[in-house]
Amino acid sequence: MSVQGRVRWGFASRLLSAQALVLVAGAVTTWVVASFVGPSIFRDHLHRAGVSHTSAEGQHVEEAFRSALLISISVALLAATITALAVTWYFTGRVKRSIGQVASAASEVAAGRYDDRVADPGLGVEFATLAESYNSLAQRLGNVEAIRRRMLADLAHEMRTPLATVEAHLEAVEDGVRSLDEDTLTVIRLSTSRLGRLAEDIAAVSQAEEGALDIHRQAVEASALVSAASEGARDRFTAKSVHLDTHLSANDPVSADPDRIGQVLSNLLDNALRHTPSGGSVTLSCRRHDRWVEFVIADSGEGIAPEHLAHVFDRFYRVDTARDRNRGGSGIGLSISKALVEAHGGTLTALSPGPGRGATFTVRLSPADR
Repeated sequence: MSVQGRVRWGFASRLLSAQALVLVAGAVTTWVVASFVGPSIFRDHLHRAGVSHTSAEGQHVEEAFRSALLISISVALLAATITALAVTWYFTGRVKRSIGQVASAASEVAAGRYDDRVADPGLGVEFATLAESYNSLAQRLGNVEAIRRRMLADLAHEMRTPLATVEAHLEAVEDGVRSLDEDTLTVIRLSTSRLGRLAEDIAAVSQAEEGALDIHRQAVEASALVSAASEGARDRFTAKSVHLDTHLSANDPVSADPDRIGQVLSNLLDNALRHTPSGGSVTLSCRRHDRWVEFVIADSGEGIAPEHLAHVFDRFYRVDTARDRNRGGSGIGLSISKALVEAHGGTLTALSPGPGRGATFTVRLSPADR
């Protein structure tokens, strides 16, 4: 059954009917009081005042009082009724239009159109909050939908390349163009490994954002984390002729899962290496700042334009899509890193003076209790 079939009366009709019911109840009560209660009280006061009168005179006095009371109250009640109905009709119309706007905008959202907005109807802070909350919701849903579409498109592209490689080599083997030798198997293994890594990355960032990751915290020295990350990346930096320097100005123990934070630092170093040309440099440093222990990865690479800084941690976001794909980045490493750091109760931020001037990523973790 449709909504129109279930609800025969609209909001305005229901509100006016409720107001009319209240007024009728008030009118009936007023008539009972004016007809029965008021005259008896008036007669009692006359007796107490010692006013003498015959039975006929007393009856006329009571009738006069009753008539004056009924007429006065009736006029006042009629004026109040007209005023109340007019005010109710006015505000009902405004509320109805406001609710209609929200309903119409909600229908647009349900249809996948997120650009419609609701204006403040001027009916008070509650309706202003409702309009503001709806507009924020519509904006957020629109952003989420845009990210979802971009993510699916990028995910399809990421999967298409290794799948196409595997398919091409298998067809070549079937057609006899290639033999199933070690070189062919290596290419196929690399492609399937890339697909597996992509699936693991997506699962990891989803689990981290949902708080479903197992975080095994322990007190670990900052120097141990820095040394492990730098040594693990040293060969890759040497192969690209990028200088990797480490600097420790603090060696406080932090409360962290060493494997997870090691993954974060490794991702950030790989990201810095990917965007730093040969002959450049990357610095991994650790310092104490207020109540935080900070791990800072600074590079002398391409830098990030201001309009891109707010999106560098979005899934599959790339400043330069074609170049980043060619470099082999999945576009999800920074998302994983941010989710892992936040799962530790820390923060991960990015700064850059602009294109060509390098970038700095800062991980903040809480120190361990000594």
